[in-house]
Amino acid sequence: MEQQPGRTIRRVVRGRTSIRMMAAVGIAGALAAGLAGPAYGGEKHPSVVRVRDGLVRGSVGAGYRQFDGIPYAAPPVGDLRWTPPQAPQPWSGVRAATEPRSSCPQTAGFLGDAASDDEDCLYLNVTTPANSDGKRLPVMFWIHGGGFYSGSGSLYGAQRLATAGNVVVVTLNYRLGVFGFLDHPALDRAGGESGDYGIEDQQAALRWVRRNAAAFGGDAGNVTLFGESAGGVSTCAQLAAPASAGLFRRAIVQSGPCTMASEWPYADGSWVVRPRATAEKQGEDVAARLGCEQDTVACLRGKSVADLLDASDGGQGYGPAAGGGVLPLSPKTALATGRFNRVPVIHGTTHDEHRTFVAAIETFTGHTATAADYRQDIEDFFGKDKAAAVLKEYPVDAYESPSVALSTVWTDSAWACTALDTDRLLSARVPTYAYEFSDSTAPWASDGSSPSFPTGAFHASELQYLFDDEQFRTPLNAGQRQLSDQMIRYWTNFARTGDPNGGGTTAWPRFAGTAVRSLSTGGDAQADLSSEHHCGFWKSR
Repeated sequence: MEQQPGRTIRRVVRGRTSIRMMAAVGIAGALAAGLAGPAYGGEKHPSVVRVRDGLVRGSVGAGYRQFDGIPYAAPPVGDLRWTPPQAPQPWSGVRAATEPRSSCPQTAGFLGDAASDDEDCLYLNVTTPANSDGKRLPVMFWIHGGGFYSGSGSLYGAQRLATAGNVVVVTLNYRLGVFGFLDHPALDRAGGESGDYGIEDQQAALRWVRRNAAAFGGDAGNVTLFGESAGGVSTCAQLAAPASAGLFRRAIVQSGPCTMASEWPYADGSWVVRPRATAEKQGEDVAARLGCEQDTVACLRGKSVADLLDASDGGQGYGPAAGGGVLPLSPKTALATGRFNRVPVIHGTTHDEHRTFVAAIETFTGHTATAADYRQDIEDFFGKDKAAAVLKEYPVDAYESPSVALSTVWTDSAWACTALDTDRLLSARVPTYAYEFSDSTAPWASDGSSPSFPTGAFHASELQYLFDDEQFRTPLNAGQRQLSDQMIRYWTNFARTGDPNGGGTTAWPRFAGTAVRSLSTGGDAQADLSSEHHCGFWKSR
């Protein structure tokens, strides 16, 4: 029998998007170097803003202003590789902020993300409505997905979210893979272990927002942290991180359940939070692979980006590590014990999360799962005794294909039921609004190979309903556009008040029991996660 894709695939897709659409209008020549540059609200030159480190010149579009590639930390190169982010160097004159900067080092992604070898990547982007009428607007701080090994902030076009929701949107790059999450005893420092540099980057960018939000018309005291996939896991990590206390007032976790751990079906752990011992073992293995077992830090810092990516399988399997100074507790433990930053939360998943990952396996192996593959993958993960019960609960002939059967098992066990656990833990201590994105006809990514089965409400499918993105070029139909408008209202209402309701939206009650808000084109509906996703069965495993 040929090699099983469920065991051999190493590049699993992640929730993220591709190159952002940004139709900016050119700025008049009045923005010459040396311009004093008014603060936000100045009518003469709305594209020039003074931040703490100097003046930046962005672009003005139809109803919005865009500022790209603003440094929030020093380039993490040379001796700054694998150190906490350092302050950026101030500049004189007017710095151009009209183009995004490079994404952090990564290999090419499943759905078209370009590879990068540039470590000078700690930049953020700000999108604002053209006019705030002098009011301080809520700030929405977006953490991109990509499995902690790919993606960038500039992939997410936030013009529609900013203008329709009347909010300031910030997106950022943070260190990825082995550059952002290498854990090794030789890199440990006073006050905390190594391994969570990407999480520290996010915190540095949040502190930058606190210092500079007002310059863009934003309210530094009203920041909503939100992210999807690895960005959702990052949001969970920031909920659990002591140093993040006070840096945000609300949180939205999309497709990154805070309680997901051992349920993840792939051996590399992919992008779930790792135990410290696991992370250190990975770091020591990479050092050994590179011949850096002696004088480890200097040796590793002397290696090229290409060598480090190659030795770490492109950075896959590296993510936050719990048990150190940055993240003392895993998000799962933090929520269970109540030791987390207590803010209102929106939390949810998509109805068919794992179809994206099974589609990735098809793409990279060129193999479509058979009934025999399905049985073998279930037995490999659960062991033969437990697998018998799973195969009985999910008989392959009850689904359109073995791929759909496999996707359903992992969607239910790893995603929906852990999401329900997260909802319950959060709602015991903070206002919680739970959802499931359920548009089964959501357009598949334009740059991705179409799989052999219907993709349904796949992992990352909701992103095109919140952001403008080159990755999703199929126009939304009328019903989907209406859903998009409603989701933007929910998300931005929540950013404004901590409650998604208002402004003509369908009522969304706080989470209680097992029912969550179903975000679909079918109108007002609720989904029962427990019954729809066999959570009673999985609770007994």
